[in-house]
Amino acid sequence: MLKTAVAIRHIDFEDLGTFEAVLASAGYKIHYYDVGVHDLWTLDPLLTELLIVLGGPIGVYETSAYPFLAEEINLLRTRLAENRPTLGICLGAQQIAIALDAGVSPMAEKEIGFSELSLTESGRKSPLRHLSDVPVLHWHGDTFAMPEGAEALAATPHCRNQAFALGSNILAVQFHPEVNACTGLERWFIGHTVELAAAGIDPRNLRDDCARVGPALREAARRMFSEWLDGLER
Repeated sequence: MLKTAVAIRHIDFEDLGTFEAVLASAGYKIHYYDVGVHDLWTLDPLLTELLIVLGGPIGVYETSAYPFLAEEINLLRTRLAENRPTLGICLGAQQIAIALDAGVSPMAEKEIGFSELSLTESGRKSPLRHLSDVPVLHWHGDTFAMPEGAEALAATPHCRNQAFALGSNILAVQFHPEVNACTGLERWFIGHTVELAAAGIDPRNLRDDCARVGPALREAARRMFSEWLDGLER
């Protein structure tokens, strides 16, 4: 019987990327919940075997402007309290942090582009070790504080808290291991054109970086995600 992986997607082009093939190989049926299209109240927070909350261009603290954020955080609180397998990426990671009563705040400067992670001792023992020495994509302007009891896994010079885990079932990553840089990030460049211009970032440079690091990132991310899935406690 197929397991179900539900992905909450905030913007169409920030999807599961290379993780889709890994999930299919691991026997998961994937179902996207698109914010603004599907009603979150129809999603049972405990039923699905795996929940993945993806990224998006809004701040987790903007709940008055975007009420669905509060719905997602409440859903996560219920799920995390039962230690159900959950992965948060970028905005999703920040929502996990909030659901665990940690803070999220704007950074002095946005972190956009490819760079390597500095793994902690715990990170080097975790599935993230597959990302060692491989530049990953960063695209965020906020950062989370470390939740109580969580293990810090990674950092960069611009962002001290890049990833954390709570046991085997809960993983939050600020960066984007899921992106398929091999096929390019054109939809990202178009969708975030105002943000790139404001940050003084030339998409041509990012496009060159995609070609340079894409194959290595894709393979390393697949290994990382596959190992994490294998280690989940049911």
